Order: sequence, then structure tokens, then C-alpha cells
Amino acid sequence: MLLGELPPDPRPASAGAVKRIAIVSEHASPLAAPGSVDSGGQNVYVAQLARELALAGYQVDIFTRRDAIGQKQLVHWRRHIRVIHVPAGPAHYIPKEKMLPYIDSFARFVARFARRQDALYDVTHANFFMSGMVARHLKQVLGIPFVITFHALGQVRLRAQGAADTFPPARLQIENSLMRQADRIIAECPQDRLDMEQLYDAPGKRIDIAPCGFDPQELWPLPMRLARHKLGLAQGKFLILQLGRIVPRKGIDTVIHSLALLRRQHGIDAALLVVGGDAAASACRDTPELARLRALAAHLGIGAHVHFTGRKERAELRYWYSAANVFVTTPWYEPFGITPVEAMACARPVIGAAVGGIQHTVLDGGTGFLVPPRDPQAVADRLAQLQRDPQLAAALGDEGMRRAFRHYTWRHVARKAAAIYADVVGRQRPDARPACSVSRLPTL
Repeated sequence: MLLGELPPDPRPASAGAVKRIAIVSEHASPLAAPGSVDSGGQNVYVAQLARELALAGYQVDIFTRRDAIGQKQLVHWRRHIRVIHVPAGPAHYIPKEKMLPYIDSFARFVARFARRQDALYDVTHANFFMSGMVARHLKQVLGIPFVITFHALGQVRLRAQGAADTFPPARLQIENSLMRQADRIIAECPQDRLDMEQLYDAPGKRIDIAPCGFDPQELWPLPMRLARHKLGLAQGKFLILQLGRIVPRKGIDTVIHSLALLRRQHGIDAALLVVGGDAAASACRDTPELARLRALAAHLGIGAHVHFTGRKERAELRYWYSAANVFVTTPWYEPFGITPVEAMACARPVIGAAVGGIQHTVLDGGTGFLVPPRDPQAVADRLAQLQRDPQLAAALGDEGMRRAFRHYTWRHVARKAAAIYADVVGRQRPDARPACSVSRLPTL
């Protein structure tokens, strides 16, 4: 099969052609290991959304930047899903903050690739503002409408990080223009939508809310004793879990401080499991942030009670969630936050910072507790409450599981996204783009 050719449609001809969707995710590949550098919620979002769309019969192409020598340009990842590694910039890792100069060449490549297909894509779903620039180019030269999920907003990030934010200043103007040029914007939670409207004066009538989710075939509750036995963890200890990328904005230092307070003020024999980061995090290859966190734990006298496990495979995560008594996540800001939903799916109570999507996924007093960001005392007090009231902890965990399965499965998310695509395509004028095959949308 030649580069750019679509594989034969395996369905009977009477079933109709598969709908074609281009997903652009310039720095977050669905093939990357979650938890590694610059790999987190967006990678999971792109991978799981594409998987659910493909299961429904859509033909999905995912465009992401080539970041290693020897990567195949076109990977047939799953049935109906191809991953295209775009040659834009050097073939090695580049922080997303330094990727903007390569986006023009990225966009030109995607346009050339799209032209070689038997039929144009019917819609582009851009992820992050730089992917939005690519989708905008496709709309300008090929007439393909586009939807965008920003995943993070420059204005919100700048307010949270100040001088630590190293994105080019042009990001803010680019986001501002994309909010007016996109055919539809997907916000991940009500706070995300509110930020767009208040900080960018985005047109609310073109913003829809579709959250992130979890995979019920990947995450479900396991007996705590079984999970701890599987992982070789102590059975009687009160275990706190923090899981995700190890970067300053995730507020892992807040959780470490709260553990010190929990042990000193409340006399509770507790330990913290920090899952994420480089797979070799314990092999003398610490990132600066990981080294800082280790030093902080040692300074507070709790180094022996904070365990940095390194990155774990997705298939292992249900054991880590289920082994913990409570999941804690205290970022400075968080556009959505997939890990609280994953913890809820495993029936664990969640203590989360009342920021971004967390303040909507976690029901305060219902599925866990919301606390102010950067407030270790509030975290410690809630941890003590859960340790002293196991029945409350179990009730919060059970309600969290029900909430996750009711509202936050990836299939549920994909259905919302598919409805948005259908509306966008349906509103296109017949003369708004070059002729291409536009079939009816598959049913999720």
C-alpha cells in the first residue's frame, strides 16, 4: 500500500462509506507512554477518542509530529485508525513551548497528505492551539471545517505560572483568533467555557462542553488487599496516591507537605505513592522537578514514606488506584484532569484542588473533597478525616464510581464529539469546499 492510500473498507458496500476525520495533535501522540515527559491527559484523550470513533466505523487519521529518527511516517495503529508522523522540525523531542516555528511546515505537510486521499476529510478535530493553526490552514486551502479542543488556555496558564510560563507571547493572540475562526469549540468543563468567554470574549453559542473520560475495560475497582499483594505494598498502611506527570504545576509538593502534616499533627502512619514521570525515575536519572520533590521529602523528614515509582503502563493503573486509600491531586490549574475520574472509576475517594475541571468532576462531600490549591493543611485535615472514618471513605468511593460510569466513559465522550462533528458538517454550504465524499455519520 502506498503512502497516503486508505486501506480497503472492510464493511459491505451497502453499509456506506466510513466517515473520514482528521485529528491533529502536534505534540501529544497517542502512541507515547502516558506520564512521560510532555505526555499526559491530551495523549490519552486523543487515543481514546479515536478508538471509540473507530469502533463506531469512522475512519480516523491522527497527525502528530515526528520526534524520533526511524519512526514510520504512517502507522496502521488500529482498525480504522492511522497515525501519521509529520516531518516538521528535527526528528527528536522538542518541548511544546518551542514547537511554534515548525507549525507552518507541519500544516503544509498535512494539506499535501489530505489532497492525496481518495476523498477529503469531512472535519478536522484540532487539539491544542498549535494544532488549531494546522486545522485553520486545512480550512483555508481545502475548505475542511474544524473543531478545536484547547486542553489548556494560555491566559489561564500565564495567570497560574507567571514568569515560569515559557510559551511565546504570540500564543494568546493565536488562541484569540482561533476562537473566532473555528467552526466549533469543545470545552472540557464549565470552567473551561467560562474562561474562554471571560478571558477571550469567545462566542458562547459556538462552545460545546464534552468532558474527558476513562475506559471501563481498563479501569475498574479491585479489592484493596488483592491490589496491594499484586504490587508488593504493605497491607495495613494508610496509602495516598498521586498519579500523573511530574511537573511543577501539578502541585505534588503540596501533597508531600500534607503527608508531613498528617504524620506530625495527626499521628497517622501514612505513605505517599507518586506514580508517573520517567520509567527509570529511580535509576539516578531524575528530572529537575523530581530531584526537587525528593529533596523536599527528605527536608521534611519523610523521605522514607514518599515512594516515587516511575511511570507505569496503562494496564497496571487499576492496581495502583485500587491499592490506595485515597487519591489526591492538587494542581495550580487543571483544564480538566483525567486522573480524578480514573480514581473514581476505581471506587477511590478523591481529594482535589478546586480548580478547572476537578471542581466539576469531584463532588465535594459526595465523591471526595475539594480543597484550595497550594493548601497542604486543608489536604492533611481531609486525609485525617478519611483515615478515621473508613465507612465515609468507602461511601465516597462508591458514589464516585457510580458517577464515573454514568457520565465519564470514553464512549459517552465520543458520542458528544460525534454529535458536534455532525452539526458542523451539516451546516457547511455545498459550495464551501472542494467536492468530496460526505457520507452519513456512523452511530456511536
